[in-house]
Amino acid sequence: MRLIVMAAGIATIISLVGTPLLIKLLARRGYAQAIRVSVEGELYPAHEGKRGTPSMGGAAIILAVIGGYALTHLLAWRPMTPSGLLVIFLMVGLGLVGFADDYLKIFKQRSTGLRARTKLIGQAVVALGFAWLSLHFTDGGPTPASMAVSFVRDTSLVLPVALFLLWVWFLVTATTNGVNLTDGLDGLAIGASIMTFLSYVLICLWQYGQNCSFLDVDPSTCYSTVNPLDLAMVAAATAGASFGFLWWNTAPARIFMGDTGSLALGGGIAGLAILSRTELLLPMLAGLFLITSLSVIGQVGSFKLTGRRILRMAPLHHHFEMLGWAEIQIVVRFWIIQGLCIGAGLTVFYAEWVRA
Repeated sequence: MRLIVMAAGIATIISLVGTPLLIKLLARRGYAQAIRVSVEGELYPAHEGKRGTPSMGGAAIILAVIGGYALTHLLAWRPMTPSGLLVIFLMVGLGLVGFADDYLKIFKQRSTGLRARTKLIGQAVVALGFAWLSLHFTDGGPTPASMAVSFVRDTSLVLPVALFLLWVWFLVTATTNGVNLTDGLDGLAIGASIMTFLSYVLICLWQYGQNCSFLDVDPSTCYSTVNPLDLAMVAAATAGASFGFLWWNTAPARIFMGDTGSLALGGGIAGLAILSRTELLLPMLAGLFLITSLSVIGQVGSFKLTGRRILRMAPLHHHFEMLGWAEIQIVVRFWIIQGLCIGAGLTVFYAEWVRA
């Protein structure tokens, strides 16, 4: 537990102190994201007040995560593990894809950033690299990832390598885009992400205490997760970094995390789900991000099939903005929804262990 507190505390301090320094640097150079405004026949929520707010704040989150994780290992004089380094690799790689997107939004003043196809290719390269390394990068023991599809632990459904790579690509792409779509209101995505990362701290700590490498029991009653304590440290560091960033991102936001942050956080969530062997639990632990994604899919599908929209505007939080809800009201109520989804996920996780 000491390592978890250290990782979270160090990352929180780095983010809390480092973010305002990044704000000053970006504001001094005028690096602000373009804001969409309403035009005839295409209405957007009134976000003119956000014009001039610096973006690319996700860089502070990533640096805080790396700092929290690395300094904790240094102070405790513990070696880093393949599992922890793989999640960091996924976050940094996707953060760089997001950075390229933010660069276009800021320097080219193109509110849409990278073309969708280009962004998907970048995400695919990083996700497939992570998937391949997770089957080969080891410290002499079992590989961090398993080719079995997992729910609360590995199931009997084992995928061939090609399908495993596609499965990981799907999980990473779906999660990163879900967080990215949710990042439309001050504090919404970062607050929901904190809850998800804290849930993985609990799950990985529980797996550490009930790990098959420590217990001489029936494998169906213990967890085969590799390096669960190190995964808990990564989750704690990311939760701490996000918590420190939320101080500056809550309404009215002084900085946006941009795609640099949303893609990195989505990658961290997906990486933890894959390496903690809780892949099919992800829809509950990332419930708000799934709901947001489904609202966009439903909106696009309905318009293409019927020519009518089911929402005033997608993603879902903008629909409620168009209905006149206050931004802070939407954010808090969506956080409550995320909390309920995570509560359901943790209940299922614990109930499975009790049954076993």
